[in-house]
Amino acid sequence: MNKTEFNKIATHPLQTWEWGEFREKWGNEVVRFPFGQITLHKLPLTNYKIGVLEKGPTPTPEMLAVLEKYAKDNKVLFIRLEPNIKTNEKTIELLKKNGCVPGRRIFTPSTFVIDLTPTEEDLLKSFTPKTRYNIRVAQKHGVEVVEDNSDQAFERYLALTKETAQRQGFYAHSEKYHRLMWQTLHKDPISRGEEPLARLQIAKFQGHIITTWILFVWKDCLYYPYGASTDKFKQVMANNLMLWEAIRLGQNLKLKIFDLWGREEGKGFTKFKEGYNPKVVNFIGTWDLIVSPWYYLYKILEKIRWFILKLFK
Repeated sequence: MNKTEFNKIATHPLQTWEWGEFREKWGNEVVRFPFGQITLHKLPLTNYKIGVLEKGPTPTPEMLAVLEKYAKDNKVLFIRLEPNIKTNEKTIELLKKNGCVPGRRIFTPSTFVIDLTPTEEDLLKSFTPKTRYNIRVAQKHGVEVVEDNSDQAFERYLALTKETAQRQGFYAHSEKYHRLMWQTLHKDPISRGEEPLARLQIAKFQGHIITTWILFVWKDCLYYPYGASTDKFKQVMANNLMLWEAIRLGQNLKLKIFDLWGREEGKGFTKFKEGYNPKVVNFIGTWDLIVSPWYYLYKILEKIRWFILKLFK
C-alpha cells in the first residue's frame, strides 16, 4: 500500500503513515498491514521484540491470524493491541478466544470527547458556570490565544514541557523526541505543500507565552495530545481560554469531534476538562496477543521494571 491508500484506512493519528515515519526515525521498526501498522521494540540482550498496535481498528479473526503469523515468523514475543474502539463484550470474547489477555495500558482506558457541531452559543451554555467564568477572566486579562507554528513558539513549548514535567513529577518524552515529532508531523508536510498533522497553539499574556498545546488534526477530528504551561500567572486562567479557542479552531476547520486524549479519575486536569461538558468514551482496553511462552517471563520483568521506576520517581 502506498501512503495515500494507507491513510484512507487510518482512523487515528497514531495509525497514519506520517506517524509511522516518525516512529521509524525514532528507531522503531514499523510494519504496515492492510488494516494498520505496528511498531516493533527490541528487548535488550535478546533477539526478541514486542509489537505494538496503538489505536488500531476493530480486531477480526483474520487480522489476529495475520499478526500471530508475522510474530511467529519474526521472533516477536507478543503484540500489544489497544484498539481505538468503544468497549463491547463481543470483541472482548473474540480477543480471549484468539489467545489475547489483558495487558499493561499505553493510554488511558477512557477519554473525553466534545461534539463540535453545535453553535458556539450552545456549547458555551453547556459548560459549567465556573468554566464560563474562567474563560471570561482570561479574556478580561487580555490573554491572547493564537496558532503559532514558528520556531520561537516551538522552543517555548519545549521549555514549558520540561518545566511542567518537573513541577508535576510525571514522565515526559525527551526534547529530541518532541523535535523529531514536530519535524515529521508539521515541518515536513509543510515543505511538501501538504496539510500538517500537528499544529501549535499558544496563549500569551503581557508578551509572554505562558501555555502551549500541540494539536493534531486528522480527518474530522481534533486531538489534544501534548500541553505545557508555566506556574506563573495562574490567576489569568489561560488554560480555560486555550481549550475554548481550540474548540473554536475545530469548528472553523469544519471538524466534528474534539478528542481530549485521556481521562483519569481524580486527576486535576480531568476535573478541568469536565467543565466543558464532554462525553466519556470507554475503550475496549489493552490486550496482549501471546505468541511465545517467554511472554510470561517478560511480564514478571515488566512488573519489576515499573516497580523500580515508581520507587525512584
